Amino acid sequence: MTANQASVEPEKHLGLIALIIVQALCAAFFIGDVLMDFRDLGSQAAAQVHLYVEAIATVGLVSGIVFEVNYLLRLLRRKAHLEVSLRIANSAFHEVIETEFESWQLTPAEQDVAMFLVKGLNTAEIAEMRGNAEGTVKAHLNAIYRKSDTRSRAEMLSVLIDIMMGRTHRAP
Repeated sequence: MTANQASVEPEKHLGLIALIIVQALCAAFFIGDVLMDFRDLGSQAAAQVHLYVEAIATVGLVSGIVFEVNYLLRLLRRKAHLEVSLRIANSAFHEVIETEFESWQLTPAEQDVAMFLVKGLNTAEIAEMRGNAEGTVKAHLNAIYRKSDTRSRAEMLSVLIDIMMGRTHRAP
């Protein structure tokens, strides 16, 4: 999650929380109104019907609030769980890639280039990020492909994905 996303998230929750608070205030008003109507209830049938309709509407509103609060809490717990799982998966992904780069005996510079390659950067972008000439990056790429027993970016990524999925790579 980026810093920008983190700053937007609370605003989303605050809107929903504000809505629940407004609904709770409305429910409190209706509960008070129903209780006062019960106290003042006369023998008029029309007044009794009105009171029962108000009471049912109030119960429905309170039930809706309880449902919303429970649903919001479940969503927040699920979000927290998914964020933890994502951090763990991201760490494991990085660890597996680094382990594979070590098994290919890539130099630190080759590992750096290979990581940029995995991230989807092209040769010119990698050269710019590393402050190298494109020829230097191409030389690193050739060494990476040779050491990984692959012939292209796509093939190298395929090998890494197979390893992530628990499959062993067979040389072409």
